[in-house]
Amino acid sequence: MRLLELVRRLARPPRFFHAGSSEIFGHPEHTPQDEITPLAPVTPYGCAKAFGTQMVRIYRQTFGLFTVNGICFNHESPRRGLNFVTRKICRAAAAIKLGKQPELVLGDTSAQRDWGHARDYVRGMWLALQHDPAEDFVFATGQLHSVQEVVEIAFRTAGLDWRRHVRRDPKLFRPADPRHLVGNAAKAKRLLHWQPETPFEQIITEMMKTELAALNVKS
Repeated sequence: MRLLELVRRLARPPRFFHAGSSEIFGHPEHTPQDEITPLAPVTPYGCAKAFGTQMVRIYRQTFGLFTVNGICFNHESPRRGLNFVTRKICRAAAAIKLGKQPELVLGDTSAQRDWGHARDYVRGMWLALQHDPAEDFVFATGQLHSVQEVVEIAFRTAGLDWRRHVRRDPKLFRPADPRHLVGNAAKAKRLLHWQPETPFEQIITEMMKTELAALNVKS
């Protein structure tokens, strides 16, 4: 709200991009989700993002500002924060490989997400800001992968058998976890000529190699 108000009051308002989230859909009415899917967040983060998404739309419609929502499904890279499950898994697998950590404890590894690469999505963000008129765009791969797949790719890249090092703890399960979030990026493909270019396995392998290199330097 504060950013939108600042932009609105400027004599020459800049183009404004809001990095939205698939969590605005929570438990969606249909799959896959696109720009007109009703908002149904189930987490505090999802609620906050839904508010931001709606305000961006209101300021565009009411004040004629160039405001864009990029509804971004999960996007990963080696710069992902350690509190996110993909980076947590890759860091742990690298640490176990180097003898710095005994095991990895996870919650529900059957949980699925639509995972893409951050560099592909940032390219989409830039393209959205070049497109007239201002519109909202979903950025997604349209493919679901499980946390278990992340585990298997990461440990395989490290030359380890994940079964010997991964333990599941029901206490880590998230009761309000969004489900069946998979995006339909047909609009971005049609109007922006955007495509996700990095395969899922390549994303995890890149993250894994970065973690191994980083921990080797520290040791």
